[in-house]
Amino acid sequence: MAERTTEEVAQIFSAAGDSVTVINTAKASDETDTEYKDKIKRNVDHLEIIKGYTKNDGTTSIWTTEDFTAIDKAITDGKKIYE
Repeated sequence: MAERTTEEVAQIFSAAGDSVTVINTAKASDETDTEYKDKIKRNVDHLEIIKGYTKNDGTTSIWTTEDFTAIDKAITDGKKIYE
C-alpha cells in the first residue's frame, strides 16, 4: 500500500472533526441511554484509532502539525459519558 497523501491525511483529520461533533452533541430525545452511550463509544474509538495511524513503516505517525486539542478533549469527555 502506498503512503497516504497529504490530501488523504487531511480528509482523515476532517472526519475526526465529525466524531468530535457527535461526541459534543447532546443525546437525542428518541435515543435510549444505551444507544447514546454506544454512539459515543464508537466515535471515541474512531478518534483513538485515527490518532494511532502510522506510515507504512508501522512506527512513524502520519500526523505532523495537526492540532489534536479538540480531539483529545472529545475523547476525554466521551469516556466520561460511557464509562
